[in-house]
Amino acid sequence: MLPRELIDLMRDLGVFPVVIGTVDGEGNQHMTFITWIYPIDERTLRVAVSFKAKTAQNIRQTGKVAIQIFAPDKSLTCYGTGKEIIEKIEGIPFDVSVFEITIDTVENSLFPGSTITGVIPFAHTGNILKMVELDHKVMSALKDKGE
Repeated sequence: MLPRELIDLMRDLGVFPVVIGTVDGEGNQHMTFITWIYPIDERTLRVAVSFKAKTAQNIRQTGKVAIQIFAPDKSLTCYGTGKEIIEKIEGIPFDVSVFEITIDTVENSLFPGSTITGVIPFAHTGNILKMVELDHKVMSALKDKGE
């Protein structure tokens, strides 16, 4: 299960950078960096990705998902099963899908004698106002669906 303090941190920060791994129908693996993720509870995450992205295609095909979360004093790998719950978020200028991930296993992936000192630093580039507006719309869809 996800620790309560991690859930609270992810919710407080809004967008939260993670690495997500998926597998297609032939067993080919794919990894990418995303920031649209929201913890519903200790065993459920919601993510949003471009409708046509390899990540979205793979989750639709196999449902197999691994998410690597880096936070202060934590490096956790969450393994689970994903399913599409929103094909396309309304009001977004391009097609974005929402997937709900049911976590089966959470593993500590820090090696002995190491720690993580913070979250992954990232910054939007380009039109910051448009990106903040887009983040708000997508994160609202992640939080609102099914609650």
